[in-house]
Amino acid sequence: MPSDRTSPALPAPRPHRVVVLALDGALPFELGIPQRIFRLARDERRRRLYEVVTCSVRPPGPVETDADFAIMVENGPEALATADTVVVPASYELGPVHDEGVLTEELAAALAHVRPGTRLVAICTGGYVLAAAGLLDGRPATTHWASAEHFQRLFPKVRVDAGVLFVDDGDVLTSAGVAAGIDLCVHIVRRDHGSAVANEVARRTVVPPHRDGGQAQYIERPVPDPGQSSTTNARAWALARLQEPIQLRDMAAQESMSVRTFTRRFREEVGVSPGQWLTGQRVERARHLLETTALSVDQVASDAGFGTAQSMRQHLQAALGVTPTAYRRTFRPDLSTACGE
Repeated sequence: MPSDRTSPALPAPRPHRVVVLALDGALPFELGIPQRIFRLARDERRRRLYEVVTCSVRPPGPVETDADFAIMVENGPEALATADTVVVPASYELGPVHDEGVLTEELAAALAHVRPGTRLVAICTGGYVLAAAGLLDGRPATTHWASAEHFQRLFPKVRVDAGVLFVDDGDVLTSAGVAAGIDLCVHIVRRDHGSAVANEVARRTVVPPHRDGGQAQYIERPVPDPGQSSTTNARAWALARLQEPIQLRDMAAQESMSVRTFTRRFREEVGVSPGQWLTGQRVERARHLLETTALSVDQVASDAGFGTAQSMRQHLQAALGVTPTAYRRTFRPDLSTACGE
């Protein structure tokens, strides 16, 4: 006889706890990025996937910013011990951290609360803090392009890449300034929960859903000169037919440009070559299909425009470090067997 008892509801998963370290001289924009991005991330039942709190290196109280106002922080450095991820945004008042590459006693005591294995994230000059703590030694990292040369001189053990938007080195991630901090946080959401969740966050915040970390920080001509055509139409044309073979000359024809002019203008506006951009868009399409459909690898490869499963596998390995099956298993274990390799 079947029981009329209903199974008890499973408890909601604990949100990933992000603790943001507010330093004196903090830039309000960068300081607010983790709150804005991570708090918008929701699962299919609209439950928050992240809990975000802000702390200071001192007991609760005001923290000066680089603007004409201070912020009241309700958590002291002890909050760092509760973090799954610690984010260190930029500051213009790092003192000996910036000038000599050494931590203040106050900052060192605060960072001592961070548990081993905690994911560490720096936005812009926040990377100076991680580097001064020795946490970037031997690792690739980036910072704002205007600070990169000084950063490298001060921290010679860090492998500084001055040209990219952000660097993901697993448990330690660093970004360039301002908008690159948004790109990095959206990337983290995508890495943790897949492209569908990240794209929803991007839509809510009206930012690009994906700018690859390797994209150039400094784009020569981000806004086309008056009277000159941009490459916007060509990009829209290509996105509408990613599943088809797309030749560079076909993209150039959409803007009535020669291939040489189009390639130069594209790189000036987007920061990467047309081929690199196209591959990146196809990788994103493949990720989305692997996360949200039961299509086989061959079908995903075809729909994403890679032509063959082998080609797609090579590109995903290069971009993500995993095979299509491994990627799908991360986000849709119930579909992993549908993705034969």
